[in-house]
Amino acid sequence: MFKKLLIIGCGLIGSSILRGSINKKISKKIFIYEKSKKNISKIKKINSKVIILKKLDKKISDIDFVILSTPMSQYERVIPHLNKFLGKKSIITDVGSTKQNILNLKNKKLNKSLDWILSHPIAGSEVSGPEFGSKNLFLNKWCIIVNDKNQNKVKKVVRFWKKLGSNVIFMGPSEHDKIFAVTSHLPHLIAYNLIKTAQDFQKKQKKNIIKFSAGGLRDFSRTAASNEIMWRDVFFNNKENMINTINMFIKNLKVFKKNIKNLEDKNLRRILINSKKVRKQIIHLKQDISKPDFGREEV
Repeated sequence: MFKKLLIIGCGLIGSSILRGSINKKISKKIFIYEKSKKNISKIKKINSKVIILKKLDKKISDIDFVILSTPMSQYERVIPHLNKFLGKKSIITDVGSTKQNILNLKNKKLNKSLDWILSHPIAGSEVSGPEFGSKNLFLNKWCIIVNDKNQNKVKKVVRFWKKLGSNVIFMGPSEHDKIFAVTSHLPHLIAYNLIKTAQDFQKKQKKNIIKFSAGGLRDFSRTAASNEIMWRDVFFNNKENMINTINMFIKNLKVFKKNIKNLEDKNLRRILINSKKVRKQIIHLKQDISKPDFGREEV
């Protein structure tokens, strides 16, 4: 599919792209630019034929396909190197979890002669690092692509993600950020806040309550173990939508508080019953299985 592919940043997502690309023989040569020496040694164990670049210079001039897989806060540092050395025929894409900010960055900083097709594979894990990557990470997962005027290059990006097993759908950047503020970004924020609440409660009680974690806290702790740099970038880059969804969440939380305080049985049960419908819908849409083990199944 490509002669030369470059992955910039090779943690969980980048190494999964690497593994999937090797498995599907997507490129004759694969280059990696990764600043972490610890990660580089782990990458070499994945495949010894991968070419590690120490810097982004003239060696990238004939790269066909570039994937930005660093935290989003690092994109702006990478762009000057792409502007200076990357050839006009190359395609750039990314894996960023917000899209409007990236589109703004692209329009403001990227050379007009270069093409950046925005992507967001909806896949990940609470663990980070190349040792946790998987060739099947994107299998049957959504990948959002922001359409672009260069349709030939868009088609290649679509084909790339489909090769890795993704279900591709097009979406505008504003719509994307609003939707994922609710379905992804807010749930992570809630997980972080719930764990903080448990920590605060434990400190106040001066007792170890974490050891009594039931399924709810345990499963939230898995989400709250996600990479802090990545999620800081997501929260900051989707600031307005995050504030709107937080306000909506607070409004609904106040309703729960009122129903509990006043023992409003019917109102509370109606909310709880309606919530079950969403779970059934998620399973029906094959976004989850009916009996997930969340890592609890003994091996």
